[in-house]
Amino acid sequence: MIDLGKILIGLGALLVIAGIVVILLGRIHLPIGRLPGDILYRGKHTTFYFPLASSLLISIVLSLVLYFLSKIHR
Repeated sequence: MIDLGKILIGLGALLVIAGIVVILLGRIHLPIGRLPGDILYRGKHTTFYFPLASSLLISIVLSLVLYFLSKIHR
């Protein structure tokens, strides 16, 4: 049970950090979500939005961060 508690505390801390990062990114007006490769379709009664380029950019950045953290941890 102690290990489960530590994992839950770690995940909670990670969510808090992710929330702070999202708030800060919103305040500095980065174009995440409005990049040239993002798909936006506005019909008469529907709107479809798929942030393809933004998702790829976030994936690459997170992959690099996790890669460097794993190198530092060894």
